[in-house]
Amino acid sequence: MRKEPRQERSRQMVERIVTAGRSVLARDGYARFVTTRVAEEAGISPGSLYQYFRDKDELLTVLMERYWAETGDRVAASLADRLNDPPDRLIRNAVEALLFALEHDSQLLRVVVEEVPPRYSEAHLHALRRRIQDLGSAYLAGRAPGERSGTTRSWVIVSAMEALSVRWVLERPAIRREELIEELTVLATNYMAGAPTT
Repeated sequence: MRKEPRQERSRQMVERIVTAGRSVLARDGYARFVTTRVAEEAGISPGSLYQYFRDKDELLTVLMERYWAETGDRVAASLADRLNDPPDRLIRNAVEALLFALEHDSQLLRVVVEEVPPRYSEAHLHALRRRIQDLGSAYLAGRAPGERSGTTRSWVIVSAMEALSVRWVLERPAIRREELIEELTVLATNYMAGAPTT
């Protein structure tokens, strides 16, 4: 378990290494991600890097934790203040925030999704989904109480929005951003409003 640095200079060095690691991972991909490249990018010796990170695995774990936490912060911040909005406006804002968060560093997203082994991201991605699902569940419970589970509906909506948004960012199909936002808004709004099937 990595120790958190206590001194400001040490914290700055960790940030420098993490920033360099993020650049190397996005630029070179997972297969070429090695600590010597990260140290070179950070302008330090490999020995200095090892004072803060035991190995490549530990650095990658921190990179994935930071990446998914930042993505979650961007989306959750846009949702938390809008829980009183009508469904179509809330969903539109959520989709826009999700796309913005994923597009923020689309090259890194591609490497994270397509190359980095899932073991580095699973726990962090699960925590991100949970944050957003909890907000969605709270929204649905307040707006549509009843027999249909807000938790289940929130999971379905969040999973669908995430999958479709990631695919759009990575594949860049001939679909304008505004068109995608509109379609996802209609999809989720209709799903939320639909009557349960028996």
